[in-house]
Amino acid sequence: MAEFLPISKRDMAKRGWSQCDFVYIIGDAYIDHPSFGHAIISRVLESAGYKVGIISQPDWKNPNSIDVLGKPRLGFLVAGGNMDSMVNHYSVTHHRRKTDAFTPGGVMGKRPDYATIVYCNLIRQTYKDVPILIGGIEASLRRLAHYDYWSDKLKRSILLDSQADLLMYGMGERSVVEIADALNSGLNIKDITYIDGTVYRTAELDNSFPTVILPDFETLRENKYSYAESFQTQYRNTDPFTAKRLAEPYGKEFVVQNPPQKPLSTEEMDRVYALPYCRTYHPSYEKLGGVPAIEEVRFSLVSNRGCFGGCSFCALTFHQGRIIQTRSHESILAEAEIMIRDPKFKGYIHDVGGPTANFRYPACEKQLTKGVCSGKQCLYPQPCKNLRADHKDYLALLRKLRALPGVKKVFIRSGIRFDYLLADKNDTFFKELIRYHVSGQLKVAPEHVSDAVLHRMGKPRNTVYQRFAEKYQALNMQNHLKQFLVPYLMSSHPGSTLKEAVELAEYVRDMGYMPEQVQDFYPTPSTISTVMYYTGLDPRTMEPVYTPTRPREKAMQRALIQYRDPKNYKLVHEALIAAHREDLIGHGPRCLIPAKPVYKAKTQTGKSKSCRN
Repeated sequence: MAEFLPISKRDMAKRGWSQCDFVYIIGDAYIDHPSFGHAIISRVLESAGYKVGIISQPDWKNPNSIDVLGKPRLGFLVAGGNMDSMVNHYSVTHHRRKTDAFTPGGVMGKRPDYATIVYCNLIRQTYKDVPILIGGIEASLRRLAHYDYWSDKLKRSILLDSQADLLMYGMGERSVVEIADALNSGLNIKDITYIDGTVYRTAELDNSFPTVILPDFETLRENKYSYAESFQTQYRNTDPFTAKRLAEPYGKEFVVQNPPQKPLSTEEMDRVYALPYCRTYHPSYEKLGGVPAIEEVRFSLVSNRGCFGGCSFCALTFHQGRIIQTRSHESILAEAEIMIRDPKFKGYIHDVGGPTANFRYPACEKQLTKGVCSGKQCLYPQPCKNLRADHKDYLALLRKLRALPGVKKVFIRSGIRFDYLLADKNDTFFKELIRYHVSGQLKVAPEHVSDAVLHRMGKPRNTVYQRFAEKYQALNMQNHLKQFLVPYLMSSHPGSTLKEAVELAEYVRDMGYMPEQVQDFYPTPSTISTVMYYTGLDPRTMEPVYTPTRPREKAMQRALIQYRDPKNYKLVHEALIAAHREDLIGHGPRCLIPAKPVYKAKTQTGKSKSCRN
């Protein structure tokens, strides 16, 4: 039976340990489930023969909180959590979030802002010379100079501000074992400069490797054009087969990024997911109400990694890469059978997917040996002629899962890439998706209706989504089903003026209902869209891009999508006047809002009547 890793010296004593090889400090609650990075990394190290202890959400105001397991033999591992700590803490409007799904009881405030930096500096107060290795999404996406939305400035590599010795970016299973083996052999942490998927600092560059020298940090901070160009160089060097080593100067030293790790094979992926996870949160959290985040993944299956979708606002290219990596059917079915035996399982598998559910192959055969194309995308502006659009393997997997005893329904809740679905000439998957895998409504992400905005997003033209929506409706009618399509929409993305925002509002009007899923563009580290937001330039072309950055305009663009909400009336009215679209104010069938706001008031009889201010 699976056993949690030690969280106390008492746990260590039960295992007969006097010292951990690695102490892993994490910003989340300890959840030993393969949907959480700390669980995978700790179990991978354990399978390689290393002793790993976990310190979850230490009190960053108390230096003793990182010492509960003692000094590790080889080093500290530090990760801010499954999300960037600033995204975890703050909404796009900078308001503090009220709950934290990754904390026991959903309580907010159990980790600091910029958690990775704070934890590392806490370690350095006590342990001056113990190696510190940082990883996870926060470190991965802040590995070189990056725009930080919350401070509204360009920040240095997190490697410098954290005082860590080595940064692991990407998924990290291979690199963490290579580092562990190097340390275990007696190699000094400062000499571990050769491992793919890592970033290190040095006073002197090794000229034996071809290296691209990026502009120095002072230049990047002073010149947004230089930063946009530098980012594009980084973006073109995210492929493990073609990427060059990058060096970013900081005064008299450099931060050096080695090329990414090669993608895991199916056999390697299977081994990772077959490790002895407890598949839930640590029992010490039970009295605190458990950890909400487990509910999203408890009965979900990860079938792939990576994404060749290439959305500008997504950081997956920088973290998991564009090459699809998949688990075998046998591996996924074995995990499903474990889930079925869970007493809480009610017959419903909530998801079978990954970053994009219906990607089960690399975009084309050459990617596994030659890498992805650095100068173009697989799906945008239209599917590449070499694209392998084929759902046969995914369909076969879903059929096997549906046939398992005890399974009533298999849902697909992670994203379906609708342009890839349409590129498949065989309709079988589309038909079975509608018949068996939709729970009343299918959520998809067209994001916008303006082709000008979609161009900046790296998304297909609006006509592609309309074609998908029409086909979805037709197939539902053929099957005598009444299932809805729920579009995710985004406001205030670079390229969106009030004109395009009004165009989106008119689309919502024509849909006949107000969408619940609306996201105001959130500039997170290391995305093309964030570079546009900060610099006003599209780094792919260096063209100027209009970007709504003023809070008032961003509020207006968001309000336009939800114009039916009475509390948005003033913002919508102001937006329509500013966009010179007074024709949408009034009582005609195409108007968005009345000339004066309508509210409901109670009469003496208790009935509502319409009133006008």
